[in-house]
Amino acid sequence: MSDASAASPSNTASGSPDAIVVGSGPNGLAAAVTLARAGLEVLVLERASTIGGGARSGALTIPGFTHDLGSAVHPLALSSGFFRRFELQKRIELRVPEISYGHPLDGGLAGLAYRDLERTVDALGADGPAWRQLFALLVQNAHRVAQFTGSPLLQLPRHPLTALRFGLRALEQGLPSWNVRFAEPLAPAMLAGLAAHSIRPMPSLSTAGAALALGTTAHARGWPIPVGGSQSITDALADDLRAHGGSIVTSAEVSDVRDLPAARAVLFDTSPRALARIAGDRLPLRYRRRLEGFAYGNGVAKVDFALSGPVPWTNEELRSTPTLHLGGSREEIAAGEAEVEAGGHPESPYVLVAQPTVIDASRAPEGQHTLWAYTHVPHGSTVDREAAIVAQIERFAPGFRELIRASSSRTAAQMQQQNANYLGGDIAVGEPTLGQLVARPVLSTDPWRTPARGVYLCSSATPPGPGVHGLAGYYAARSALKHEFGYDAHPYLGTGAPR
Repeated sequence: MSDASAASPSNTASGSPDAIVVGSGPNGLAAAVTLARAGLEVLVLERASTIGGGARSGALTIPGFTHDLGSAVHPLALSSGFFRRFELQKRIELRVPEISYGHPLDGGLAGLAYRDLERTVDALGADGPAWRQLFALLVQNAHRVAQFTGSPLLQLPRHPLTALRFGLRALEQGLPSWNVRFAEPLAPAMLAGLAAHSIRPMPSLSTAGAALALGTTAHARGWPIPVGGSQSITDALADDLRAHGGSIVTSAEVSDVRDLPAARAVLFDTSPRALARIAGDRLPLRYRRRLEGFAYGNGVAKVDFALSGPVPWTNEELRSTPTLHLGGSREEIAAGEAEVEAGGHPESPYVLVAQPTVIDASRAPEGQHTLWAYTHVPHGSTVDREAAIVAQIERFAPGFRELIRASSSRTAAQMQQQNANYLGGDIAVGEPTLGQLVARPVLSTDPWRTPARGVYLCSSATPPGPGVHGLAGYYAARSALKHEFGYDAHPYLGTGAPR
């Protein structure tokens, strides 16, 4: 079926669906696919005019250039339990670079995280053995690491030894003694660049966990780029949903759960606050207050560039990797993140850069390139950070400014306007502190299921948290299948039999 538009959710289907999913981000679509493959009639409602949420692509600058509106690089695309079952890599083309990410320092020095762990170790010189000791066992057990980090923390780990190894390393990298194993600046800077993905002050257990999880995928499976943009992931999910009888309606604002067609299950790929507002008094007051009090973190300010040529990185090896972490040494990055936490806008900020056209030339006219970049800012910031981002890129790629044909800049506040789940520009949909990773958004062994009959939360505000992995939607759908439709828990998508 093709997408349809509707003025109100109440007239979006001719009959009553078995399940409704509100929101068409990766988690919402993963939930919808899982339910549809179980043989249910599924309706997805999306408030925007296009589907995808944080995984959309389109024109932002000038004709001929395709930009990712949200996510650009997908470290979890090959490790997510949901995407492995969905066989995403067989449905779209995922190009995996030889270098997962690069981290330049001043003077042309750069850390290069090759997919080959031993090659990375060799390139790090004196700190190579320490890097190997940190990552080797995690990389050797990457599937188990992915299972642990992609599961709720409030459960007994399926692989206790792997969880213990991961936890001990996170403890080391989450304490002020985080540099103890290293003698030179490059390896610690590379870890800081990974940890900063969590948009949190460092060191902490949550930032260390993010660094180790992302670092493990970098060496085990690599960080792929979807050809054509992140929209290809969304389109693959939507195509599968339609193939199993599901339907999607865009421009369908849901403001009250009572306006929805009758359904046995409603899954919300929204922020907890939006769920509290839409479900209202169907939710117990205590639970609703917990949703309303769920804390949101700092935000991002993002800029997309259309370039006339490749970025002239001082270190030429950086010209072939799609992902770069800018910000200098570990100490510089930590200081910048601390300034953001204190409400400031660092003069020399951490900048996450994606240059997808070095591996996917389809996104720009021949010989030209796109560049995606964001930096961290205080929650709800209205400050345009394009100048600071350009300056940080220029620091490591003199001459970058002359390549800019056009740009599109968004403040944190504008990021929320683009995606209602990003409150204050928080792309994690809830601050990923250790406490809020355990209780996300509440302390429960089934955090996707709300106290209201048939109402579920399936966004990144539920375990396992941020990232394009589809797992929050998958877990929520499995809970709904069990509690609302009598399906046994099943290891694959929709293969369980109703009781």
